[in-house]
Amino acid sequence: QDMAQVAPTAAGDLPPLPHVCTSARACADWGAAACGCGSCGTRAAMSWAIARTGDGQADHKRQRYSGGAELVPALQEQLINVQHVNRKSGLFGPTMLLSGHEGEAFCGEFSPDGRTLATGSFDKTIQLWQVYGECENYGQMKGHGNAILETHWKHDGTQLYTCSADKSVCVWDPETGKRLKKLNGHTAIVNSMQTSRRGVPYLVSGGDDGTTKLWDLRVRRCVHTFEHQYQILAVSFDDPSERIFSGSLDNTVLIYDMRMRDKDPEVLEGHTDSITGLDVSKDGNFLATNAMDNTVRIWDVRPFAGGNNRCLRVLRGATHNFEKNLLRVRWSQKDAMLAAGSADQNVNIWDMRQLQLAYRLPGHTGSVNEICFHPKEPIIASMSSDRLVFMGELAD
Repeated sequence: QDMAQVAPTAAGDLPPLPHVCTSARACADWGAAACGCGSCGTRAAMSWAIARTGDGQADHKRQRYSGGAELVPALQEQLINVQHVNRKSGLFGPTMLLSGHEGEAFCGEFSPDGRTLATGSFDKTIQLWQVYGECENYGQMKGHGNAILETHWKHDGTQLYTCSADKSVCVWDPETGKRLKKLNGHTAIVNSMQTSRRGVPYLVSGGDDGTTKLWDLRVRRCVHTFEHQYQILAVSFDDPSERIFSGSLDNTVLIYDMRMRDKDPEVLEGHTDSITGLDVSKDGNFLATNAMDNTVRIWDVRPFAGGNNRCLRVLRGATHNFEKNLLRVRWSQKDAMLAAGSADQNVNIWDMRQLQLAYRLPGHTGSVNEICFHPKEPIIASMSSDRLVFMGELAD
């Protein structure tokens, strides 16, 4: 109360002295419990009485406690420690947990506009999640007869492509959730698929039948088949879609030239176990491969690069185990980072400028099968055998 309003109770009485707390720091930091004084208890009550409006500002109409005193700004600042978090993205929270799959989550990718995340699972479904807000699971697409092993968006975001252990590749309309086309031709599990980044709408797929198939989506059929004696576990186009990279069970990467389709493929050798994932950098100069020898390798795949040994770097940190899952590898949007799936249940991300492991993020309780980067913000999504999907923001 205002000292001027306190009247003496008897002749010669003086107004009571204001309370001075001998442990003011404890009161400010921990509340009345640390001090034990009645006045500090009053201060604590005052702090709890402060109401917040929708925009996060203090509601001045309610800044009073039971004694009727108003909170001056200096006292309010002392009582309430508002933490200002330096957020890096538009995610609802720094880390978001997406649950809904009833089987292991094997794959996922953000849409080109960054608003949607599509994930595929052993439960034969593709789930569509909103990236922003509360990450609503707004769509589910069914049509495959077995586990979905890889999924990718068309470069303009109008279609979604998946491959499955049911020996097929499917084309989906994410707006309606309907399957537009089922591409049949493989005679065994289709382990991987990828689409062209621009130009002619090509799609490539690789399977346990040892074939790498090139599909022309304009005519909706296979236009060429490249054969190999071992299973194909991962495939991708180069940047202009003139070459196809196929990672094989025999530890090699086969490079097929789409302009000379009957020519023998160039072979990249270096891994000592099966190659489970590969991805071409956004600038088209480098190929990253993840293999069961517990290494991630970076290759120079520029068409006229000299020398026989195209392997530039060997990165360690991601591991494989007895599960023998198809652990993928992905470049970030500007090739500044590289993420690889790992059986150690961690999300492993390398800084490609420093060529060192930048993040090892825990949280999953199963093998991390794939990690994908958001196209516009420092956000990643990780798909795991624990059936969960995490979305989180990186520091930069």
